[in-house]
Amino acid sequence: MDPLTPLAVQASPSFAALVPVVVLFAALLHASWNAVAHAITDRLLGFALINLAYLLFAIVSVCFVPVPPAAAWPFMAGSAALQVFYQLMLLQAYKLGDFGQMYPIARGTSPWVVAVAATLLLGQALPGGELAGVLVISAGLIGLTLANGVPGRSHLPALSAALGTGVLIACCTLLDGVGVRRSDTVPGYVAWTLLLQAPVIPLIAFAVRRRSLLTELRPVAARGLIGGVLSLSGYGLVVWAQAHGSLAGASALRETSIVFAALIGSVIFRERLGRVRLAASATVLAGIVLLNAGFG
Repeated sequence: MDPLTPLAVQASPSFAALVPVVVLFAALLHASWNAVAHAITDRLLGFALINLAYLLFAIVSVCFVPVPPAAAWPFMAGSAALQVFYQLMLLQAYKLGDFGQMYPIARGTSPWVVAVAATLLLGQALPGGELAGVLVISAGLIGLTLANGVPGRSHLPALSAALGTGVLIACCTLLDGVGVRRSDTVPGYVAWTLLLQAPVIPLIAFAVRRRSLLTELRPVAARGLIGGVLSLSGYGLVVWAQAHGSLAGASALRETSIVFAALIGSVIFRERLGRVRLAASATVLAGIVLLNAGFG
């Protein structure tokens, strides 16, 4: 879930010192919910449960937030559809590849695509710092792609799914960037978009599994719902941090989730970290920091 967060306001002195700690914790939560999604062997069930947590949150939230105006609804519908496809693509990436490789590629591709699209499609200038960030991220992504050697045909589906995930996240970001400004209510835009998005994957799971769904859900229900709570909590903490500190700084620091994911992949999933994958993940992170610094 990557909807556009509200613009930062001037930091309160009493909260400013907490912002970096909160963002680092949010980054850990983001990597953790993705790890939960990867850890549930039946990935469709895992993502269905995570979306059920989103749905419960959205049902409660829409009772307390404004309804966005009509001009925002096409963007909300488009964003909801893209987020469903993004999750299905991420599901496929985790099914086919290592968590410690798929997550950094998916996360690293998104800001790179946003920067390039903003230049090519929206005509925005790409200053030197942002160009450097794009080039560094590109180098890191190439390193991650080659971390296990030159990819053969068997590796291409996983790499394509991870890259596709990043592209879809970027499309959501660009679409939300326009839609949220037409809604005049960030909480309303987020809550109602979630309400449109969240039922789809559980319904897909029901259509595929039918009567066996409830039986299959029971053993993994707690883990899947915990994954949804981790995702929502991490998102909420980032919103809070961006409201009390630098937007660019919080966005850049949030991408430490790439490093957390690499460590989780090594410690929890026993994936081979290796110097190449670790260096490539750090390179992607450095490029994202450069890119966000340019935006700031």
